[in-house]
Amino acid sequence: MTGKIIGTGSYLPELIWDNHKLTEWLDTSDEWIRERTGIGQRHISKELGACGMALEAAKKAMEDAGKAGFKAEDLGAIFVCSVTPDICVPPIACEIQKELGAVNAFCYDINAACSGFVFAYNMAVSYMESGLIKTALIIGSEQLSRIVDWNDRGSSILFGDGAGAVVVTASEEKGAAVMHSDGASGEALQCTTGGKLSMDGQKVFRFALRRVPEVIEELLDKLKMEKGQVDLFLLHQANMRIIEAVIKRLGLDSNKVPTNIERMGNTSSASLPILIDELNRAGELMPGMKMIMAGFGAGLTWGAGYITI
Repeated sequence: MTGKIIGTGSYLPELIWDNHKLTEWLDTSDEWIRERTGIGQRHISKELGACGMALEAAKKAMEDAGKAGFKAEDLGAIFVCSVTPDICVPPIACEIQKELGAVNAFCYDINAACSGFVFAYNMAVSYMESGLIKTALIIGSEQLSRIVDWNDRGSSILFGDGAGAVVVTASEEKGAAVMHSDGASGEALQCTTGGKLSMDGQKVFRFALRRVPEVIEELLDKLKMEKGQVDLFLLHQANMRIIEAVIKRLGLDSNKVPTNIERMGNTSSASLPILIDELNRAGELMPGMKMIMAGFGAGLTWGAGYITI
């Protein structure tokens, strides 16, 4: 069994900081940032926190799913992924349930950092396989501007705010999931409660270059699929250099690896659902498409999942 997308939505704050904005206080330049990351701008939320952005994305995803007659009461579960929750109790997912009227869903938040959306999706599919649920709303929402040290040139250039949401339903097509963690390397990317994010950029870069191709190959092996049978490879939008290196190492067709990092920056657990919503709204997701998602980030965590349209 795998998951099938029936609705998508996203929310992006109106305020945009391009690279030139960062030069007002950082010793950097647009050229320097683009060369190392591929990022040209990022959205910054001054009004809504992770909960508010999650709700806006969820409403759009439910509206999209509603075109086929799907209702909030049909949801079996709601999962919200975030490393920047603005409320601790109740969980953001329960707030979303209340606002949507999804009275039949069970709800909770998870934190698997930038791997969060992939982990939550794989978890949803496992619940579907057990017969516990038939549908789920999965949201990634991040206000990373709140935890970024804006005086740290190495990390502040990377991150942005936003939220994405996907409604998935059970499909009888064969699926598979891969998830890993390495807590012993967690110091490479961390943030204490009330503190600011710190990152060993080179260590994270090397970790991603090794683990992302591995996890995709591992998933393909479980699925008994060849790379050419996959329509799209959706990679966490962390750094364009990482994405390009993964494409090269796996010998992928770059046209099958869509990106939006130039306009979004790294939005952690929100990056994949935002990307999926963009593709959907642009008419680039067609019925029957087969897609592999891969996420990686703090923990360290990494994983991949198979999803269809």
